[in-house]
Amino acid sequence: MTLSEEATARNDSSDKNADVRILLIGEAGVGKTSLIMSLLEDEFCANVPPRIDNIMIPADITPEGVVTSIHDYCASEQTEEELKTEIEFANVVCLVYAVDDHQSIEKATKIWLPLIKQIKGDKSGSCPIIFVGNKSDEAGPSKHIEKVLPIMNEYDEIETCVECSAKTMKNISEIFYYAQKAVIYPTHQLYISEDRELTKKCKKALIRIFKLCDFDNDGLLNDIELNQFQLFVFGVPLTASAVSVSFLCH
Repeated sequence: MTLSEEATARNDSSDKNADVRILLIGEAGVGKTSLIMSLLEDEFCANVPPRIDNIMIPADITPEGVVTSIHDYCASEQTEEELKTEIEFANVVCLVYAVDDHQSIEKATKIWLPLIKQIKGDKSGSCPIIFVGNKSDEAGPSKHIEKVLPIMNEYDEIETCVECSAKTMKNISEIFYYAQKAVIYPTHQLYISEDRELTKKCKKALIRIFKLCDFDNDGLLNDIELNQFQLFVFGVPLTASAVSVSFLCH
């Protein structure tokens, strides 16, 4: 059974029942709809419509067990107001470009990224962006990553970059997995990328956890305390090799 048989098409743009709302945007012809169709059908579809209706994927068939809605965008079929609404309600944005088309990368930085930041405003930092380089099968040996890295360094919202191909199915499921993960396990609450350090709240939480685990209050976690922490968090005891490593660290 393909994902398309499990998923349902929705015309409701709010999708209030979705835990994760994924929006695909980018220039025309970069393959946004093809990526969604390849995910749903588990194979490349040569003929795709300009845009497909919103897709709702049930929690029981997603890796993280969350209800996920996927939204496609097409400039020829949607208005600017509809685009703004889609961006406003998106939990995560997949910004798609073609690795063999430098112009699509350039427009991602000059048009799409500033637009997301403008619409999201103060919330832009809490809406992760997955940079998606499609059509890797057509690019041949490419140095496009060298062009993308400076962009990722400039925009902290970009969670990761995925090079993929709707035609060869390369990294198709990974795109949507990373998108889900970016929403469910956000890093901006834990780490300040521009300062390269943990947030104050994260530091406070880690210190609190350490103190709770330090039963003898000696300022160190011995093997027994580490093992108790391991059991509480992961439900399994430390292995002998892990205990040996902790001994060496002491």
